Amino acid sequence: MSLKNQRLFNIAMVLLSWLLLPLVGKRNIKRFLPAAIFAFLLTCFDLQIGKKRRWWTFYNKPQSTISNELPFLIGPEFLMSLLSLKWTYGNFKKFILLTAIFQGFFVSPMTRLFTKLKVYKLVWMNEFQFFLYFLYKAFFLYGFQYLWEKRK
Repeated sequence: MSLKNQRLFNIAMVLLSWLLLPLVGKRNIKRFLPAAIFAFLLTCFDLQIGKKRRWWTFYNKPQSTISNELPFLIGPEFLMSLLSLKWTYGNFKKFILLTAIFQGFFVSPMTRLFTKLKVYKLVWMNEFQFFLYFLYKAFFLYGFQYLWEKRK
């Protein structure tokens, strides 16, 4: 994918995700936003490790987090965090199952598609490890929300 097409793709991915944000609802956004921000920050920290260890690579150069990983984080990943909490908070088993389904869809068919489109590819990580890389954050997301609500 050319750099110009990559930029358009990133913009479209973020805009589409943010256009779907009303599905969460204003009240739920307010309720779950701190946990979603926490998950975002945790992922930003993980990205540094992943880049250093070359778990994945993006095709466009230079290797910039802003043009590579950030659109995925502030777009679909952020929306998925809010939606999964909205639909399942209060039932941890459902939350983990829904998150596993979301992440499984992203990791397997979407990663294969993005590799064919030359957006990114996995290097030192296989699909199962990539799935676990995303899934472990669900425990922190749910735990943070639980502690946040308990605090109130």
